[in-house]
Amino acid sequence: MSRICDVTGAQPGFGHSISHSHRRTKRRFNVNVQRKRYWVPSLARHVTLNVSARGIKVIDKRGIDAVVTEIQQRGRKL
Repeated sequence: MSRICDVTGAQPGFGHSISHSHRRTKRRFNVNVQRKRYWVPSLARHVTLNVSARGIKVIDKRGIDAVVTEIQQRGRKL
C-alpha cells in the first residue's frame, strides 16, 4: 500500500537521521495512512479509502459525500 492519502494527498517527507556524532543518514517520515471503509449514500455502496489521520478528520467535518465527489472530480475512480 502506498503511503499517500486519498483525501489530502499527503505523501512521505524525506530527511536525515542525525546520530550523536552528527553523522547523517537518509530517512523517511511516513504519513499515518490507514485503510478505511465508508458507506457512501450517494453511490449506495461501500468505498475503501487510504486516508491519513487528518483525512479522517476532514471526512468527519465535511461528510463522506462531499469528499467522494471531490475525489471523483480529480479523476480518481472509486
